[in-house]
Amino acid sequence: MAVIDYGMGNIGSICKMLRVVGATPVVSADAAVIARADRVVLPGVGHFDRAMANLHELGLVDPLRRLALEDRKPFLGICLGMQLLCRSSEEGRQPGLGMFDARVRRFDFSGPTRLKVPHMGWSELRPYKTSPMLNGLDATARFYFVHSYFVECADTTDVLAEVTYGVPFVAAFERANVCGVQFHPEKSHRFGIQMFRNFVQGVP
Repeated sequence: MAVIDYGMGNIGSICKMLRVVGATPVVSADAAVIARADRVVLPGVGHFDRAMANLHELGLVDPLRRLALEDRKPFLGICLGMQLLCRSSEEGRQPGLGMFDARVRRFDFSGPTRLKVPHMGWSELRPYKTSPMLNGLDATARFYFVHSYFVECADTTDVLAEVTYGVPFVAAFERANVCGVQFHPEKSHRFGIQMFRNFVQGVP
Protein backbone atom coordinates (compact mmCIF):
# COMPACT_ATOMS: atom_id res chain seq x y z
CA MET A 1 0.00 0.00 0.00
CA ALA A 2 1.38 3.40 -1.01
CA VAL A 3 1.03 6.54 1.11
CA ILE A 4 1.89 9.54 -1.06
CA ASP A 5 4.63 11.74 0.38
CA TYR A 6 4.40 15.14 -1.30
CA GLY A 7 5.36 17.22 1.73
CA MET A 8 1.88 18.00 3.05
CA GLY A 9 0.48 14.99 4.85
CA ASN A 10 -0.05 13.66 8.35
CA ILE A 11 1.85 10.59 7.23
CA GLY A 12 3.12 9.19 10.55
CA SER A 13 -0.32 8.88 12.14
CA ILE A 14 -1.83 7.41 8.98
CA CYS A 15 0.87 4.77 8.66
CA LYS A 16 0.47 3.84 12.32
CA MET A 17 -3.27 3.25 11.84
CA LEU A 18 -2.70 1.27 8.65
CA ARG A 19 -0.29 -1.03 10.49
CA VAL A 20 -2.89 -1.54 13.23
CA VAL A 21 -5.28 -3.01 10.65
CA GLY A 22 -2.62 -5.25 9.09
CA ALA A 23 -1.41 -3.17 6.15
CA THR A 24 2.22 -2.52 5.23
CA PRO A 25 2.36 1.11 4.14
CA VAL A 26 5.15 2.29 1.85
CA VAL A 27 5.70 6.05 2.01
CA SER A 28 6.86 7.33 -1.36
CA ALA A 29 6.90 10.16 -3.89
CA ASP A 30 8.26 7.86 -6.62
CA ALA A 31 5.68 7.22 -9.35
CA ALA A 32 7.19 3.81 -10.16
CA VAL A 33 7.00 2.68 -6.53
CA ILE A 34 3.46 3.97 -6.18
CA ALA A 35 2.40 2.19 -9.38
CA ARG A 36 3.34 -1.16 -7.85
CA ALA A 37 1.09 -0.64 -4.83
CA ASP A 38 -2.22 -2.45 -4.54
CA ARG A 39 -3.88 0.57 -2.84
CA VAL A 40 -3.13 4.27 -2.62
CA VAL A 41 -3.65 6.83 0.16
CA LEU A 42 -3.37 10.56 -0.60
CA PRO A 43 -3.14 12.44 2.73
CA GLY A 44 -3.04 16.20 3.05
CA VAL A 45 -2.82 19.12 5.45
CA GLY A 46 -2.28 22.66 4.20
CA HIS A 47 -2.94 24.87 1.18
CA PHE A 48 -4.62 23.58 -2.01
CA ASP A 49 -2.37 25.39 -4.53
CA ARG A 50 0.82 24.45 -2.71
CA ALA A 51 -0.29 20.82 -2.64
CA MET A 52 -1.05 20.77 -6.38
CA ALA A 53 2.25 22.51 -7.12
CA ASN A 54 4.10 19.84 -5.14
CA LEU A 55 2.32 17.04 -6.99
CA HIS A 56 3.21 18.66 -10.33
CA GLU A 57 6.85 19.15 -9.31
CA LEU A 58 7.09 15.47 -8.33
CA GLY A 59 5.51 14.37 -11.61
CA LEU A 60 2.65 12.65 -9.79
CA VAL A 61 -0.48 14.27 -11.25
CA ASP A 62 -0.87 12.04 -14.33
CA PRO A 63 0.34 8.85 -12.57
CA LEU A 64 -2.19 9.32 -9.76
CA ARG A 65 -5.02 9.95 -12.21
CA ARG A 66 -4.00 6.86 -14.16
CA LEU A 67 -3.84 4.65 -11.05
CA ALA A 68 -7.30 5.77 -9.93
CA LEU A 69 -9.20 6.14 -13.19
CA GLU A 70 -7.55 3.64 -15.55
CA ASP A 71 -5.95 1.00 -13.34
CA ARG A 72 -8.85 1.39 -10.87
CA LYS A 73 -6.80 0.71 -7.77
CA PRO A 74 -8.52 1.47 -4.45
CA PHE A 75 -7.69 5.12 -3.77
CA LEU A 76 -8.38 7.12 -0.59
CA GLY A 77 -7.99 10.89 -0.22
CA ILE A 78 -7.93 12.28 3.33
CA CYS A 79 -8.81 15.89 4.28
CA LEU A 80 -6.86 18.09 1.82
CA GLY A 81 -6.25 14.86 -0.10
CA MET A 82 -10.02 14.61 -0.64
CA GLN A 83 -10.19 18.22 -1.82
CA LEU A 84 -7.39 17.61 -4.33
CA LEU A 85 -9.60 15.00 -6.03
CA CYS A 86 -11.99 17.83 -7.01
CA ARG A 87 -11.89 20.13 -10.03
CA SER A 88 -11.10 23.38 -8.20
CA SER A 89 -10.95 25.15 -4.85
CA GLU A 90 -11.76 28.63 -3.61
CA GLU A 91 -8.50 28.38 -1.67
CA GLY A 92 -6.47 28.83 -4.84
CA ARG A 93 -6.29 29.03 -8.61
CA GLN A 94 -4.74 25.72 -9.57
CA PRO A 95 -7.01 23.04 -11.03
CA GLY A 96 -7.30 19.91 -8.91
CA LEU A 97 -6.90 16.31 -10.01
CA GLY A 98 -10.46 16.37 -11.33
CA MET A 99 -11.41 12.82 -10.39
CA PHE A 100 -14.77 14.12 -9.14
CA ASP A 101 -17.08 16.74 -10.59
CA ALA A 102 -16.86 18.79 -7.42
CA ARG A 103 -15.50 22.08 -6.14
CA VAL A 104 -14.12 23.17 -2.79
CA ARG A 105 -15.68 26.17 -1.03
CA ARG A 106 -14.78 28.13 2.09
CA PHE A 107 -17.15 28.23 5.05
CA ASP A 108 -18.78 31.66 5.17
CA PHE A 109 -20.52 32.52 8.42
CA SER A 110 -20.53 36.28 7.95
CA GLY A 111 -24.36 36.34 8.09
CA PRO A 112 -26.70 35.42 10.94
CA THR A 113 -24.95 32.09 11.52
CA ARG A 114 -21.89 32.95 13.58
CA LEU A 115 -19.69 29.88 13.78
CA LYS A 116 -15.95 29.61 14.13
CA VAL A 117 -13.78 28.73 11.16
CA PRO A 118 -12.11 26.28 10.97
CA HIS A 119 -14.71 23.68 11.80
CA MET A 120 -12.93 21.69 14.49
CA GLY A 121 -14.21 18.75 16.51
CA TRP A 122 -16.22 15.54 16.40
CA SER A 123 -19.25 14.99 14.17
CA GLU A 124 -21.49 12.04 13.33
CA LEU A 125 -21.86 11.05 9.69
CA ARG A 126 -25.18 10.88 7.84
CA PRO A 127 -24.69 8.13 5.24
CA TYR A 128 -26.18 8.74 1.80
CA LYS A 129 -25.58 5.27 0.37
CA THR A 130 -24.20 1.90 1.33
CA SER A 131 -20.52 1.21 0.84
CA PRO A 132 -17.86 -1.21 2.08
CA MET A 133 -16.13 1.88 3.47
CA LEU A 134 -18.94 2.21 6.03
CA ASN A 135 -19.03 -1.44 7.11
CA GLY A 136 -19.15 -1.86 10.88
CA LEU A 137 -19.97 1.82 11.50
CA ASP A 138 -23.30 2.46 13.20
CA ALA A 139 -25.16 5.69 13.98
CA THR A 140 -22.83 6.43 16.90
CA ALA A 141 -19.73 6.59 14.70
CA ARG A 142 -18.00 9.96 15.08
CA PHE A 143 -15.03 11.39 13.22
CA TYR A 144 -12.65 14.25 13.90
CA PHE A 145 -12.70 17.30 11.59
CA VAL A 146 -10.32 20.25 11.23
CA HIS A 147 -11.00 22.28 8.07
CA SER A 148 -11.96 25.71 6.74
CA TYR A 149 -13.02 24.48 3.29
CA PHE A 150 -15.59 21.89 2.27
CA VAL A 151 -16.53 19.91 -0.84
CA GLU A 152 -19.62 20.53 -2.94
CA CYS A 153 -20.48 17.74 -5.42
CA ALA A 154 -22.20 18.47 -8.75
CA ASP A 155 -23.34 14.83 -8.90
CA THR A 156 -25.18 13.86 -5.71
CA THR A 157 -24.72 10.16 -6.47
CA ASP A 158 -21.05 10.67 -5.54
CA VAL A 159 -21.97 11.69 -1.99
CA LEU A 160 -21.21 8.95 0.53
CA ALA A 161 -21.97 10.86 3.75
CA GLU A 162 -22.80 14.34 4.99
CA VAL A 163 -22.25 16.38 8.14
CA THR A 164 -23.76 19.71 9.15
CA TYR A 165 -21.71 22.61 10.44
CA GLY A 166 -23.86 25.66 9.88
CA VAL A 167 -24.67 24.17 6.47
CA PRO A 168 -24.77 20.55 5.29
CA PHE A 169 -21.56 19.57 3.53
CA VAL A 170 -20.02 16.48 1.96
CA ALA A 171 -18.04 14.61 4.61
CA ALA A 172 -17.19 11.75 2.25
CA PHE A 173 -17.62 10.99 -1.42
CA GLU A 174 -17.10 7.82 -3.42
CA ARG A 175 -17.26 6.63 -6.97
CA ALA A 176 -16.23 3.10 -7.88
CA ASN A 177 -12.71 2.58 -6.46
CA VAL A 178 -12.05 6.20 -5.40
CA CYS A 179 -13.10 7.59 -2.02
CA GLY A 180 -12.40 10.86 -0.23
CA VAL A 181 -13.07 11.80 3.40
CA GLN A 182 -12.97 15.34 4.78
CA PHE A 183 -12.33 14.16 8.33
CA HIS A 184 -9.20 12.61 9.82
CA PRO A 185 -9.74 8.87 10.36
CA GLU A 186 -6.18 8.69 11.73
CA LYS A 187 -7.36 10.89 14.63
CA SER A 188 -10.76 9.25 15.07
CA HIS A 189 -9.88 6.37 17.41
CA ARG A 190 -11.86 3.14 16.96
CA PHE A 191 -14.10 4.62 14.26
CA GLY A 192 -11.09 5.60 12.22
CA ILE A 193 -9.52 2.19 12.75
CA GLN A 194 -12.67 0.57 11.39
CA MET A 195 -12.66 2.81 8.33
CA PHE A 196 -9.02 2.03 7.60
CA ARG A 197 -9.81 -1.66 8.09
CA ASN A 198 -12.62 -1.32 5.56
CA PHE A 199 -10.29 0.32 3.05
CA VAL A 200 -7.59 -2.31 3.53
CA GLN A 201 -9.78 -5.42 3.72
CA GLY A 202 -13.27 -4.64 2.52
CA VAL A 203 -12.86 -2.57 -0.65
CA PRO A 204 -12.22 -4.69 -3.79
